[in-house]
Amino acid sequence: MTDTNDNNAMRLDKWLWAARFFKTRALAQKHIELGRVLVNGAKVKNSKNIAAGDKIDLTLNSLPYKITVLKLNHMRRPAAEAQQLYQEDLAVAAKREEQKLLAKADRASLAYPEGRPTKRDRRALDKIKHTWNE
Repeated sequence: MTDTNDNNAMRLDKWLWAARFFKTRALAQKHIELGRVLVNGAKVKNSKNIAAGDKIDLTLNSLPYKITVLKLNHMRRPAAEAQQLYQEDLAVAAKREEQKLLAKADRASLAYPEGRPTKRDRRALDKIKHTWNE
């Protein structure tokens, strides 16, 4: 078994936390256990040691990530430094951004299909609600 201070290998859950994909290691462990994290195409355990060059497929908030590990860092650093730990597949990143835009457009169209209610509309709704409750 490799030492945790070894610079050639690191626990997957700790790396995901250090790379700022998750706020806590416990969240990273939960996603790994649920099978939302694949290393080199295979489902793994929390204690799986990863090394530079490994490919990680991650589903986070129903959005896909496909990343390649470039460096290992045993400490959680600022976001700018954490982004240097991995390289993301550009095609998957573009697809994820497209999914985000579609989801945002869907939410906007569902909330107010004819546009946001005016103050006059709100007063009319309040009047109807008031009479309904009596």
